[in-house]
Amino acid sequence: MNWLPRPAEGCAWVAPSVLSADFSRLEDDLQSMTAAGADFLHLDVMDGHFVPNITFGPFICGALRKLSTLPLDAHLMISRPDNYLEPFAKSGIDGLTIHVEADADVSSTLARIGELGMKRGISLKPDTPLEKILPYLNQLDLVLVMSVEPGFGGQVFNPGAVEKIAELDRRRAAESLEFLINVDGGINGETGPLCREAGADILVSGSWLFGAEDRPGRVQVLKG
Repeated sequence: MNWLPRPAEGCAWVAPSVLSADFSRLEDDLQSMTAAGADFLHLDVMDGHFVPNITFGPFICGALRKLSTLPLDAHLMISRPDNYLEPFAKSGIDGLTIHVEADADVSSTLARIGELGMKRGISLKPDTPLEKILPYLNQLDLVLVMSVEPGFGGQVFNPGAVEKIAELDRRRAAESLEFLINVDGGINGETGPLCREAGADILVSGSWLFGAEDRPGRVQVLKG
């Protein structure tokens, strides 16, 4: 399994959001991000129900596995993630993140993700209180803090995410837990360092990275 430990203090791993890549030249775009120093690839899976948009599923995740050696973390913005765990495991991805707001038994779904050999992640929308995920922290390998509403790119960063990250970092230290803190939505050269300084370990960025001429430079800005 491809996965990374926590980065050095004050630094962050960088995860380009594949949905912002040029799918007509996808392999070139992914290789470019690897060469630029990216650490993870972030895969946004949308079902048209939990969020209005539809993207891709396990089949495309399997194709992406063949195109990159980087760890693949799939963010499931779908209503019934428990119905699709086995296909995603077979696709070869490394981590699977579900939403606490999804229509599923969160604890048993996380347990099954682990049984299938994937890292266990949970995400919450900007308006969802952090308390909703606290009962599951000891089951997790990753927490994904959404700094925009899931389902659409190009939104403005919600500054409330910074306090959620800081509180997660405090609880992680107090309870001697090892989960990674990931943040997604509106991440750029200004918001990324704010999240990193608050305790985020992974910064997901889409168009700000894929639209750059100097991709290595922008990756380094986020890494710190």
